[in-house]
Amino acid sequence: VQLVESGGGLVEAGGSLRLACVASGGLFSRKAMGWFRQAPGKEREFLAGISWNGARSHYADSVKGRFTISIDNGKNTVYLEMNSLQPEDTAVYYCAMEFALNDDLVTEDYDHWGQGIQVTVSS
Repeated sequence: VQLVESGGGLVEAGGSLRLACVASGGLFSRKAMGWFRQAPGKEREFLAGISWNGARSHYADSVKGRFTISIDNGKNTVYLEMNSLQPEDTAVYYCAMEFALNDDLVTEDYDHWGQGIQVTVSS
């Protein structure tokens, strides 16, 4: 199983970024997918999760209304649209995946992780 994130970088406060994560490998086609982040000196934080069919999603209160998770299961890709970014959003962002037996699983528990991608928001 391989998860590869893209789309990170440097943005000014108030700006936007769109992260993407392509999943490959594994025996099962259905996946629950999510995004986490880890800032220096802090624990990894759950941000958002989405079901394989895209019908169900769940957000952390810290990003609700600013971040949007979406999925293109034909491309095995999950996205995180991040708006109104602030310096406190600076972190390494991780994509995560869990194989699912059904199309509508949403979870905060994942077994597979990407390598992470840096997002830096300047003030």
